[in-house]
Amino acid sequence: MTSFVSISKLQFFLIIIQSSLLLLICFCTQAQPKYEFRGVWVATVDNIDWPSSKFLSTDSQKVEFTRLLDMHQRNGMNAIIAQIRPATDAFYPSQYEPWSEWLTGIQGHPPIPYYDPLEFMIKETHKRGMEFHAWMNPYRADFKIGESSIAPTHITKLHPEWFLAYGDKRYFDPGNKQVQQFVTNVVHDIVSRYDVDAIHFDDYFYPYRIAGKEFPDSVSFASFGNGMNREDWRRSNVDSVILMLSKVIKQDNKYCKFGISPFGVWRNNDKDPEGSNTKAGQTNYDDLYADILLWLKLKWIDYVAPQLYWEFSQKIVGFGTLIDWWSKHAYGRQLFIGQGIYRANEPRSAAWKNPEELPNQIKKIREYPQVQGSVFFSSKTFSRNPNGWSDSLKNNYYKYPAIIPPMPWIDNIKPATPDIINFQLINEDFVTEEIIVNCSIKNYLKGLGLKQYAIYISPNMEDIKNASIYKLLPAQSELNFSIKSIPADWEKVHVAISAVSKTNNESSISKIFTFQRSGQHWMLNPL
Repeated sequence: MTSFVSISKLQFFLIIIQSSLLLLICFCTQAQPKYEFRGVWVATVDNIDWPSSKFLSTDSQKVEFTRLLDMHQRNGMNAIIAQIRPATDAFYPSQYEPWSEWLTGIQGHPPIPYYDPLEFMIKETHKRGMEFHAWMNPYRADFKIGESSIAPTHITKLHPEWFLAYGDKRYFDPGNKQVQQFVTNVVHDIVSRYDVDAIHFDDYFYPYRIAGKEFPDSVSFASFGNGMNREDWRRSNVDSVILMLSKVIKQDNKYCKFGISPFGVWRNNDKDPEGSNTKAGQTNYDDLYADILLWLKLKWIDYVAPQLYWEFSQKIVGFGTLIDWWSKHAYGRQLFIGQGIYRANEPRSAAWKNPEELPNQIKKIREYPQVQGSVFFSSKTFSRNPNGWSDSLKNNYYKYPAIIPPMPWIDNIKPATPDIINFQLINEDFVTEEIIVNCSIKNYLKGLGLKQYAIYISPNMEDIKNASIYKLLPAQSELNFSIKSIPADWEKVHVAISAVSKTNNESSISKIFTFQRSGQHWMLNPL
């Protein structure tokens, strides 16, 4: 009998402790950043992430993409970086490039029934309060020579002199001025026609070196080298197109961001004292001819998302070493860290089988004020919930939503503070500790350019300005929301609302509304 009672007490206390910890996690007011970029790369090349097959119907493509968005929204993401031009082809109707093979099975064939995938993706992404970054590969033109589907209207057919074969792929010649203008025209076409939040380029500028083979640009170098050494000339070619793109993007839409996701190492410090303490076999500066630091220093780009796909214990290119280096080299532009969640699929990688690897990386990222968030590669990995990481994000690290950090050099105007009227308690459930609220925004029509409203809650009125965001709701004139699982020791629930612009600037919080326990009910205190 004594033994039975002891076990029961132990179980009782464990339950109490677990419940307390859960409440601490759920309602900790400073557990998560208020502003944080939480993005996911959605790769279309070779059908890596979406669509899952190049033979899907239009309806199946749409269903897959909306399910993908819903999954990432549940996990707390606030941005999608979707690849819309994987190999000089298009996931949208283009006057310059044919429909992608990975969309319809045959390059140049439109989707049947017809729709505009880019327009659809943007609309569905924005509907969920997430940003849409249009990801493009700048120079890759033929993904696999002799095997890729190439349309008669593909630019490699119209201007074969613009291209160079290297390995099993065909690339634009970056030294060709007509090529630079062509790539710029493609970007101009997208920014001028679509409501994209950013243009995003990946790490493939000059291709990664193939052992024993030199990139075959001798003819171009002889014609346009102008006395420079080849390495400096190649870097100047990439610099030229980045500057052209930066100008055309801002001319078309001053609010559209321009971001680059480079390889994780700019340069090793054995080549340059400004480089990182790494021993990478290839680097941006010396092998891909991408001088990321120059573009950051000269403010040609708005953000950088280096691909730090390594673990902390990696001796040559360790995660901790590189995040520290990048935090010192962002030059006032925003810095997001590319995280390699896909590496959980590697059977022999002990580090990436460790459930704490990714959470520890997120904790480390949050130690640096210069780092504004993460981007994960890639989308489909999350569907398998490797090491429980989707659950970790959803239930802990990304449990509460975050506003994407604003870029004051693009726009620093705060929207008007919401004027809340008709704030009502429309339902309650004292058993499940839930309050359902309805209210109207009196000055909503004046708030053109609004993106969403942020809901804040706190048991103490003085703490509400420092609380984590409880919910983000689409901007509209009437709001309906619920406050769930209110801790039993909260006698009051204070609620305030702020407005967030499309450029992620936040207003001051509204007047504070207070619910108070009254027996088995919640009462809205008189204003």
